[in-house]
Amino acid sequence: MSDLSIAPRTRSRSGTPLPITQTPRIPVFAFGMSLGLFLAVTFALCVGFDLLFPGQAMYESWLKLLPGFTWLSWPSFFLGLAESFAYGWYIALVFAPLFNIFSAMSRSGDRS
Repeated sequence: MSDLSIAPRTRSRSGTPLPITQTPRIPVFAFGMSLGLFLAVTFALCVGFDLLFPGQAMYESWLKLLPGFTWLSWPSFFLGLAESFAYGWYIALVFAPLFNIFSAMSRSGDRS
């Protein structure tokens, strides 16, 4: 018989250790910057769309969502841009820590 046929069916603990996976985390700064810039760019694109296609304009929505925004002057445009960026940071500051907390809690629950 060959040595392979008499190999033990269970492995000892001296085998190759498996890598320990860390709990996934969202970095708040990176998430805040990316989401803030995403919303600011989206706002600028929407304003451009409204100027190109006034019949399809959605600036009435911006008037309701962005305090102090009026259609359309340069100060109002920059205010809307800043508020859109701030909304992205607000979402990041609330969502990322909550995700990190619940992710760590669910991960610690898996180990017990």
